[in-house]
Amino acid sequence: MNETGQGTIRIGIGGWVFEPWRGSFYPAGLPQKRELEHAASQLSSIEINGTYYGAQKPESFARWREETPEDFVFALKGSRYCTNRRVLAEAGPSVEKFVTSGIAELKHKLGPINWQFMATKAFDPADFEAFLRLLPQEVDGVRLRHAVEVRHPSFRVPEFVALLRAHGVAAITAGDSAHPQIADVTAPFVYVRIMGTQEENPEGYAPAALDLWMRRAQAWAEGGVPQDMETLAPPAPRQPRDVFLYVISGAKIRNPAAAMALIARAGRP
Repeated sequence: MNETGQGTIRIGIGGWVFEPWRGSFYPAGLPQKRELEHAASQLSSIEINGTYYGAQKPESFARWREETPEDFVFALKGSRYCTNRRVLAEAGPSVEKFVTSGIAELKHKLGPINWQFMATKAFDPADFEAFLRLLPQEVDGVRLRHAVEVRHPSFRVPEFVALLRAHGVAAITAGDSAHPQIADVTAPFVYVRIMGTQEENPEGYAPAALDLWMRRAQAWAEGGVPQDMETLAPPAPRQPRDVFLYVISGAKIRNPAAAMALIARAGRP
């Protein structure tokens, strides 16, 4: 919590390696090995996508920690081998392999883990709860925070919200996309992924849309829920919460500009 009595709002993008950003987001001639350093100087968080597709080396996590400012935070995508399976209750060995793969090398810069599910994965309450029970609270002394990104409409029910609250796991809110939107607060933090950038807008979004997302982020940070967003269950107790907001997909070339425009509205943490 910061001095204003609200949670910290962290804003960023997905990954930092994208050729069209060279010369637009990244200065012309910047060596590729310094792109993370530059991105971290302009943003307050980055969601690492590569961890979804395959294991990263502990040395990589340590290097990323060293190349970023002290107050920078990474979110990680959990391994697809944990979530892309018919029986989630059987994911225990894959979850353990992921959390012990070296992510603790990020230390205090480790933010939430995004466990992303395929759009074909429907809500099975018993099996989903079995998966939530597999998620550890810490690894090597580093606290773990978990969030789930579900994309099947069957999850838009109060029972899902109650289940996540019982385990302190965040429901990732999808913005400006075709994915089902769940705006309920279910954890001590909020995780948002907005996906509506358009190339014709220099900042990805029109100013009014950027203002709207910032108002929503501030409402979550202050402990409430944005009044213009539908919820599925009664509100959680009001308390300040950190907010992690990532500009993802859409017109990817504009995502850094949109993130920086939101940061300008929020002020850096």
